[in-house]
Amino acid sequence: MSVKTFLLPDLGEGLTEAELVKWLVAVGDTIVIDQPVAEVETAKSMVEVPSPYAGTVHELHGTVGEMVLVDSPLFSVLEEGAMAPAAPAAEPKASIPEREVAQSYREEERAGAKAPASEGSGNVLIGYGTPEGLSAKARKRRPRTGAGTAPATAIGVTAAAAPRRAPLVISPLVRKLARDHGIDIATLNGSGAGGLVLRSDVEAAATATAAPVARTAAPVAEPARVAVPAAAAASAVEGGIDARSGLGISSRTPINGVRKTIAQAMSRSRSEIPEATVWVDVDATNLLQMRSAMKSTNPENTPGLLAFIARFVVAGLQKYPALNTRIEHNEQGEAEIIGFDGINLGIAAQTERGLMVPSIRNAQQLSARGLNAELARLTEVTRSGKATVAELTSGTFTLNNYGVFGVDGSAAIINYPEVAILGVGRIIDKPWVVGGELAVRKVTELTLAFDHRVCDGATAAGFLRFVADAMENPASVLADL
Repeated sequence: MSVKTFLLPDLGEGLTEAELVKWLVAVGDTIVIDQPVAEVETAKSMVEVPSPYAGTVHELHGTVGEMVLVDSPLFSVLEEGAMAPAAPAAEPKASIPEREVAQSYREEERAGAKAPASEGSGNVLIGYGTPEGLSAKARKRRPRTGAGTAPATAIGVTAAAAPRRAPLVISPLVRKLARDHGIDIATLNGSGAGGLVLRSDVEAAATATAAPVARTAAPVAEPARVAVPAAAAASAVEGGIDARSGLGISSRTPINGVRKTIAQAMSRSRSEIPEATVWVDVDATNLLQMRSAMKSTNPENTPGLLAFIARFVVAGLQKYPALNTRIEHNEQGEAEIIGFDGINLGIAAQTERGLMVPSIRNAQQLSARGLNAELARLTEVTRSGKATVAELTSGTFTLNNYGVFGVDGSAAIINYPEVAILGVGRIIDKPWVVGGELAVRKVTELTLAFDHRVCDGATAAGFLRFVADAMENPASVLADL
């Protein structure tokens, strides 16, 4: 065929969808092979998608902000020298493109609705299969109390309730628009192919309901003599009124992409890991003095403070390897503690896209200078959204320097599926006893949260004390590393 359609590929780690962040080309543009066409954001990272075809951009399948499924059309290219195809005839109303059916089923399976079996593709998408891909036993659902019948009326008659129709809607933007206007999308009759609910259907319903709301709002507010600020009134029109607080809803932000992944990981960590926490105050005066002396003689090649702490952490994990593990379940469903031949040290980094944890692969092979260089590189690619999936998901232990935010300590959540995380607070002047005399020293707090399934408190305390002693006497420890 003269038109080549590129399907969104699996971008790694079995991810099934990506958010379309930006188109880098427009319809009619001439492109070459490997030219970036779009930027998409997966649950792990920002990715530029290159074109495997050369020619003229014929069609862009998606709008910015839309979630695109893997193996769904992303863009089409008219190859060089080919004639633009004629516009296809309108599809019969009952026919829906296979990719739309697949996503419709995916959304409706999540909602607990059953789609017609005759339309299923049989594909399985992360635990949600279309009806033909499931056995009859798997498709059976436990009847819900009151779901099929209405409650008895006052005269003892039970009326049959119509079954709730699962809304046929493809675009997440259409669903969001309906939510923002307080519209039950299941009540709409879609004007698209096969009853598909379109954006225009939601907008028409919103327009139809806006006038009655505006007419009734004034009589309700008049007797109560409540003055509604203009900002609140605009908020009420845009997002409705929150039933619990009575305030206008100013915004609705979907939890998706990286934020969705962070939320899922943190929730899973709290629900699955029986964590315990130990902490200790550390006199970091000697470490700061040592680094200051090094910087005075070699300012261009002196590691940062975090690089020194990272080197002590790596040494501590080599001495207490139980904290550099992961718990998995084997084929028999039995839990196992998985140890590693190496340390991938994750460094928590705050970015515009949320908290990311890129990891330094085989950190045990690097000196403090080597760790410093890798820290700088990872920080740059992570904040620019260019970190790879492997760099963001391969950590075995996390170091979190939340002291840069001006706090002393934190009850950190373990970065699932790891088993421990070490936090470093701010370094401040505090009174400290040195040689039996009171002195002002540079003090910080180290906090270790660990999975109590992999080790007991003695191991965690031993590791924490090792790192603390290394920070208090860095020269002697570095001599042995």
